[in-house]
Amino acid sequence: MSDKRIYRENRNINRRRELQRIIRNHAADILDSRNYRRTKYHIQHGNMSVRQHTINVARCSVAMSERLQKFGIQCNQRALVRGALLHDYFLYDWHDKAHLEIHNLHGFYHPGIALDNASREYTLSPLERDIIKKHMWPLTVVPPMCREAWIVTAADKYCSLLETLRIQGEKKAHHKKRRSENSIKDREHEVSEQISS
Repeated sequence: MSDKRIYRENRNINRRRELQRIIRNHAADILDSRNYRRTKYHIQHGNMSVRQHTINVARCSVAMSERLQKFGIQCNQRALVRGALLHDYFLYDWHDKAHLEIHNLHGFYHPGIALDNASREYTLSPLERDIIKKHMWPLTVVPPMCREAWIVTAADKYCSLLETLRIQGEKKAHHKKRRSENSIKDREHEVSEQISS
């Protein structure tokens, strides 16, 4: 491997670590929560889990906001990160047969479901609420009202495209395993909720 390539790879690794540190500083409570950790069992696009997708969107959003900062455009980094991590907090695998009735309309409904779920578990700022509710624009009809929501909306589209085309993705060997684990874990969770009620 050439020195130039090694330098580039080290720079990319360091940049990725820095973005991860920023995300953890603003949202450790989300990253460590039980429900958020469960999203690793739900598939989003291709073979990408919802958890990894939202982390990718948060990374991309932070990188975009840092570029905009160079032009004097400021944004609330905390709201940006937290909104990006919670934008797909719908807590189910929309590919699963149990959710077939909303499968075709998932793009329209999941922002509201994610906002309801996130609101139950976290105190959301108005910016975070706007990010979660409007990230699917133009499907949401009402456009985002803050620059943080526009950034996450753009980052989400970019990451979704890469994941759908499988340019960026998780290891394929885990795809089927996650799907079956997801169904089992969801059923276990439903049973435990019924017992505790």
